[in-house]
Amino acid sequence: MYGLFKPRVLGSWRVPASGPVILAVNHSHNVDGPMVMGTAPRPVHFLIKKEAFVGPLDPFLRGIGQVKVDRTSVDRNAIGDALRVLDDGGVLGIFPEGTRGEGDFASLRAGLAYFAVRSGAPVVPVAVLGSTERRSRLIGGLPPLRSRVDVVFGDAFDAGDGSGRRTRKALDEATVRIQARLTAHLDSARRLTGR
Repeated sequence: MYGLFKPRVLGSWRVPASGPVILAVNHSHNVDGPMVMGTAPRPVHFLIKKEAFVGPLDPFLRGIGQVKVDRTSVDRNAIGDALRVLDDGGVLGIFPEGTRGEGDFASLRAGLAYFAVRSGAPVVPVAVLGSTERRSRLIGGLPPLRSRVDVVFGDAFDAGDGSGRRTRKALDEATVRIQARLTAHLDSARRLTGR
């Protein structure tokens, strides 16, 4: 990442030094996951779409502990693998919007709330901010090469309401709380970085 872009990392000290934690990352570039993996203070196990596990990338991604997920259905294997990462005190990386888009946390899926409430792991919001000038990109979905990419880690927070409930209503309420925190962090990161 440091050879292709100019990462600037802010607030990485906010990631708890030990114990389970979930990094909730906005997703507007193809490099968001690798950028966070390369700049986070602890190894990160991302939920990654199964389509990425092809050719030589398959053994590489598995070897560095990434979690393959089938986004077309409820992937029980991926859920179990992700919960094991947290049970073992690891760091799980999630793109809560489910796919690359505007990266504004406008439409969250319930997966992040489920993992946070089920495991009790704190959530750390992460904003990856790079140039979105399409005409300056050599490859679609990437910021321009050698451009600055800011990775801003936010304060850890608990997604649950303290009741320990895991009902559909509790998860929906947690999703609303999470979305508010992630959106506030993104706004703060944009002000901080001038993006």
